[in-house]
Amino acid sequence: MAIWTKPISTEILTTSHIDTAAERLGIEFVEIGDDFVRGRMPVDARTKQPYGVVHGGASVLLAETLGSCGADYCTPMGHRIVGLDINANHIRGVASGWVNGIARPVHIGRSTQVWQIDMTDDEGRISCVSRLTLSVLAPR
Repeated sequence: MAIWTKPISTEILTTSHIDTAAERLGIEFVEIGDDFVRGRMPVDARTKQPYGVVHGGASVLLAETLGSCGADYCTPMGHRIVGLDINANHIRGVASGWVNGIARPVHIGRSTQVWQIDMTDDEGRISCVSRLTLSVLAPR
């Protein structure tokens, strides 16, 4: 059973991210499942750090983008999502190709949500794991 409370698609997410940090870093929304959002980010001059691998902050931006999108589209219409906390464990450097991310909910509550975002390289090796906690704000 799908968790979404609003219409969601890769096209909707792409359109909503025009002129944002996610668009500037080349983040693409790849797939929406019943309980996940999948996206990817290129490893290139926009996302690499001086040692030639993806910057940890870019990985966190991918994680927060995917997790926040998931959280937003499984809340009631009119509610807003704001980030409270994000952490990331950088496990393996990625020097080329794409960082692929998948966001899945750990907890969907009335006032908070927690999302797990796992990131891999093109060979499926884990590069980063992140946990995002968000506050759900009711309409005023």
